[in-house]
Amino acid sequence: MAILVIAEHDNASLKGSTLHTVTAAAACGSDLHILVAGHNCGAAAQAAAQVAGVAKVLVADAAAFADGLAENVAEQILAIANSYSHILAPATAYGKNILPRVAAKLDVAQISEITRVDAPDTFERPIYAGNAIAYVQSSDPIKVITVRATGFDAAAAGGSAVVENIEAVADSGKSAFIGRAVAKLDRPELTAAKVIVSGGRGMGSGENFKILEPLADKLGAAMGASRAAVDAGYVPNDWQVGQTGKIVAPQLYIAVGISGAIQHLAGMKDSKVIVAINKDAEAPIFSVADYGIVGDLFDVVPALVAELG
Repeated sequence: MAILVIAEHDNASLKGSTLHTVTAAAACGSDLHILVAGHNCGAAAQAAAQVAGVAKVLVADAAAFADGLAENVAEQILAIANSYSHILAPATAYGKNILPRVAAKLDVAQISEITRVDAPDTFERPIYAGNAIAYVQSSDPIKVITVRATGFDAAAAGGSAVVENIEAVADSGKSAFIGRAVAKLDRPELTAAKVIVSGGRGMGSGENFKILEPLADKLGAAMGASRAAVDAGYVPNDWQVGQTGKIVAPQLYIAVGISGAIQHLAGMKDSKVIVAINKDAEAPIFSVADYGIVGDLFDVVPALVAELG
């Protein structure tokens, strides 16, 4: 049977998380379909059709899908679910809101946040804040899966899938879209950034985070923080990297004044290169760092900026 990927999109383009999910889906089977449920979403559907390895793009275009309400998207998935052996979505707020509803209605066990596909019925997923890996084998007839994007490379372009319009389900009427507050970012979005500069409790105050800005500017980096810094009120919640924040895997992660609590490491240890700056030589962050600098961040960071200048 075919494999179905639920596209996360804004009606005009695909979110990067969808491309990582396609790679995971391709490891489950070869007949790969993408569902684009949206409104006036032709551009997103065309983008999905150009993803390598995708055989068909199913488009459900209706006003009820304009804002991605989970109740409506879940019903659309359920309408076609019996044609698929696997249903996958990104392990983002979008996917986590939709797929549990689908799994419950299908009476199957959801497999959450997989990082590897060992076989079409066997998957790996991190547990205990990433300190252990669970090997999960499912005998369910339809496997409902969320995919941790950091575990898979993004699918390449170059595809030429068939685009097929399907009948959209009626509005469930269970919820209504009221509004959305969108943060304006001058820097790359945290989960999509190739370089991240993060600060921890060692920064001492929110004002001191300004010390990191010239370094982030030089590197074209996003700004992040540990939970300790967020809880202390130094920076906004959406900067938080970690088990209860955002899971990231950039090409370069610079941890400044971060001790390396297990919850933080769970959110960034898959980064390709990790640089740690901390005055405590015994800080746990050094156990995962590729490069470590033991020193006062207020001296080290300006020196790094000067070198990059």
